[in-house]
Amino acid sequence: MASSAAGLVYLMLILLTAVPSFGKDYTVGDSSGWALSVDYSTWASDKTFNVGDSLVFKYGSGHTVDEVSSSDYSSCTIGNSITTDNTGSTSIPLKTAGTHYFICGVIGHCSGGMKLAVTVAAGAGSATPAPAGTSVPPATAGGTSATFPTPTTTTSGNVPALSTSPGSVSAFVDMLLSTCLILVYKLIV
Repeated sequence: MASSAAGLVYLMLILLTAVPSFGKDYTVGDSSGWALSVDYSTWASDKTFNVGDSLVFKYGSGHTVDEVSSSDYSSCTIGNSITTDNTGSTSIPLKTAGTHYFICGVIGHCSGGMKLAVTVAAGAGSATPAPAGTSVPPATAGGTSATFPTPTTTTSGNVPALSTSPGSVSAFVDMLLSTCLILVYKLIV
């Protein structure tokens, strides 16, 4: 009995490493990357971002990717970033639902259009729901903004509707595999 349970644990560990992450990587600006003279509002307008997805910024020297607050985004204030990177290839995992704000921290670049706001929808199993009616502040001086739908709820308002987004599948698979591991562990002990 113990050897078959150990075999099941081994099988589950293999499955956990074999199951790919279902989050999607979005290259900001597509082939244009993170640069001046790109319309990020248009770029983001046909995309739906979910918890588990990632934004990939590709850019040359002389630019940065700064995650900032809503007010710093609106006013293009630099120097107060939540995170900053200038490596030329920055991947930002979208770990929480809500609106995330990004600017280039080089003087004049944000006001020249290098700013992006995305609203991330919570997938099933996400611990941080997006506030109802989340929206992005209006674009300023050539800036960009994008608004995406927040998750819907059932008519009772208590239980989120089941999402078929890739991020929700990943959360479900993780939960299922974790439950199986716990059951196998209990069989061994």
